[in-house]
Amino acid sequence: MPTFEGDFSPPSGRFAIVCARFNAMVTEALLAGCRDAFVRHGVADDRLDVAWVPGSFEVPMAAKALAGTGRYAAVITLGCVIRGETGHYDHVAGQAAGGVMSAGLETGVPVIFGILTTDSVEQALNRSGLKAGNKGAEAAMAAIEMVNLLAQIRADSVAGAGSGR
Repeated sequence: MPTFEGDFSPPSGRFAIVCARFNAMVTEALLAGCRDAFVRHGVADDRLDVAWVPGSFEVPMAAKALAGTGRYAAVITLGCVIRGETGHYDHVAGQAAGGVMSAGLETGVPVIFGILTTDSVEQALNRSGLKAGNKGAEAAMAAIEMVNLLAQIRADSVAGAGSGR
């Protein structure tokens, strides 16, 4: 029985990063962490394209458009939604998450969810590199792992098709 597991070896191809401008102090730190993680894992900065969108609600549309071009091995989404005193948080966070998932499922390209959903600005800052690691870097790592995993699955599928499996 085959076992498939992605690794962190440098995958080929280009990567797109969709980054929300809203809460820029946080999202710019996420982007810096994401880019740094890619470079540390052998993906040169000139293989990274960045698309800026107004806010996290707009992230899924840009992610789907980029994934649909066929030019990218994966798309990383970065944003920050901080709970406020209204229900706006629930709507934006939920729609962003669902839209990111749909973009990946509909295109077959890994679309990685790197949108922070926090209760406070302090939590957002901590998760963007201040104390609790950088979730942008984690998103880059997830993208590398998923690209390598899907390459294994696709290679096995092609090999299996030719061998009568």
